[in-house]
Amino acid sequence: MGVDPGRPIGRLGFLLRAEWLAIFVAGVVIYLEFGGHPLLLLPLLLAPDLSMVGYLAGSRVGALTYNALHNLMVALALLAIGWFSPVAPVALAGAILLAHVGMDRSLGYGLKLPTDFRDTHLGRIGRG
Repeated sequence: MGVDPGRPIGRLGFLLRAEWLAIFVAGVVIYLEFGGHPLLLLPLLLAPDLSMVGYLAGSRVGALTYNALHNLMVALALLAIGWFSPVAPVALAGAILLAHVGMDRSLGYGLKLPTDFRDTHLGRIGRG
């Protein structure tokens, strides 16, 4: 049985998941600090997963649409634009996206590869 290079093991894996959990918490705190409604937090945290609708057009398009909303670059750009503009809804969107990405990564879900929905940059979902 070989080691999957996409899946960190042992203490390193725990540390990486803990870091992503901290990013999730930071996103939630920023959302609440910017005046985001607590009752909308859960539905908004799940909203980025609507990007999976791209998989209806195939795995290549699905990976593109999913990855467009599941990365830190977009989350931090929205947060910065909303923070410095200041446009609160844009900052809230960035905070939610930051929290969502942190949540996904802490659970082991990574950016999608164009081969299959289960193939991610962290390894294959459901294996391990």
